[in-house]
Amino acid sequence: MLWFKMLHILAMTSWMAGIFYLPRIFVHYVEGREAGQDVSRLEIMARKLFGFMTIMAVFTLGLGFWLWLGYGFSGGWLHAKLLFVVLLIGYHFWCRAYLKQMQRGELSRSGRYFRLYNELPLLIFIPILIFVVVKPF
Repeated sequence: MLWFKMLHILAMTSWMAGIFYLPRIFVHYVEGREAGQDVSRLEIMARKLFGFMTIMAVFTLGLGFWLWLGYGFSGGWLHAKLLFVVLLIGYHFWCRAYLKQMQRGELSRSGRYFRLYNELPLLIFIPILIFVVVKPF
């Protein structure tokens, strides 16, 4: 079971890396476009990163489900963690919506907006860590 836990943590870390980096690509895209720069490479990077993120999200969720089957579904901390995992999945799909806008050339939010948007997953991730490590209830 510890190998599955290690793989779950590895996949989650990779997923989170993408979750944190994709909005930075959005920042550079909108600011580069405003400056009249060629941003086509950023579109390619964002598409490939999102694909990688999605694969890692699937591994994370699949391995988490496997751990749930192995360790059981007990403790209020796990229920609370899963609530925040659902929020993280929602954020992932929200990123997908912005990626689709980018691909159509319709990404209209400002660089400042995407800098703030980039902070949201941290507000989701911190409680997940607290619930997993501290298990407050």
